[in-house]
Amino acid sequence: MSNVTKSRVAMMTKIKHFEIQEYPIPEISDDEMLVKVEGCGVCGTDVHEYKNDPFGCLPIVLGHEGTGEIVKMGKNIQKDTMGKPLNVGDKIVTSIIPCGECYACKNTPDRTELCEDMGCYGLTPDDDLHLNGWFSDYIFIRKGSTFFKVNEFDVRTRIMIEPMSVGVAAVRRAQTTQLLDFSTKVLIQGCGPIGLSVLIALKTMGIQNVMVIDGNDSRLAVAEKIGACKTFNFKNYDTQQALLDAVMAETDGHGVGFAFQTTGSTQGYSNLFKFIARGGGLCEVGFFVELGEASINPFEDICFKEISYVGCYAYSPQNYPITLDCIRRAQAIGIDVGALVTHRYNLEDITDAFEKNMSMEGIKIAVGTY
Repeated sequence: MSNVTKSRVAMMTKIKHFEIQEYPIPEISDDEMLVKVEGCGVCGTDVHEYKNDPFGCLPIVLGHEGTGEIVKMGKNIQKDTMGKPLNVGDKIVTSIIPCGECYACKNTPDRTELCEDMGCYGLTPDDDLHLNGWFSDYIFIRKGSTFFKVNEFDVRTRIMIEPMSVGVAAVRRAQTTQLLDFSTKVLIQGCGPIGLSVLIALKTMGIQNVMVIDGNDSRLAVAEKIGACKTFNFKNYDTQQALLDAVMAETDGHGVGFAFQTTGSTQGYSNLFKFIARGGGLCEVGFFVELGEASINPFEDICFKEISYVGCYAYSPQNYPITLDCIRRAQAIGIDVGALVTHRYNLEDITDAFEKNMSMEGIKIAVGTY
């Protein structure tokens, strides 16, 4: 590191266009760190930004599912956000950065995912330092950040910590309904990284009756390997009613006790209510950007069934230690979380990584040097 003075970044300068740019590595202060990037997953949120710039962030270095090795750290940084001793050479991941000043931060400090002005590496517009996202050779960790030492995990598992945190946050929101227990019949709609993360979290809790719906046989096969008791490829059914009948046949005609919607499809959202039993619950975790309106029947879908309904938009830094415990438990019962990272691309091939993600091939697509 002593002779490295510059870092490449994949700067998104306009919609669907990256430029590999090079910038000087700045000197760190007593409260900052420099991390050498090993890998970063391509998130659905990254793809939304790539396609439409819904956050108005251009130009930007994307990448928030990243991990790497500390190569420089200021003298005031001695511990990670959990209080674990931290040293040069340790592997870390980052989480969101609550502002600490908004209404949510001051009035619901145990739910900082509601922060109205949260920071997040990889979703911050470019500035004079440039090293703001994980799609780069080095990332500059600034004062006030949240970060966690994760030396015990291999690089692919570390790349999955952020999406796993989304899945864990969704399950924790679902638990507030008091409808998830060992006997609950659960349905997950969507077998992408988030849907599979929800499945993993449920399996670590001992919930056995988990069914999944997706249109991709290879992803459904992964869900079966993780422990889904039944899978449905919606493309194999001529009508929505036929798919509904198939699910009902697996639930004695009553429907499932709880459902997770992870697809980001408005049609999928509308359909999912039909699968839920009276007195059941739903967690919506598939919409992180504006994707349009959906149609439901308030009487049939919500009131008559007395649905308990929760939304999940983000996780908090406080959620990360729970996520790490979830991953440890998954490993203990034979689930390889890191295996969800199926493809890796070099930084200069980042456009190919995004196109692979949008092709729906594989599961978690990563960019990095590992």
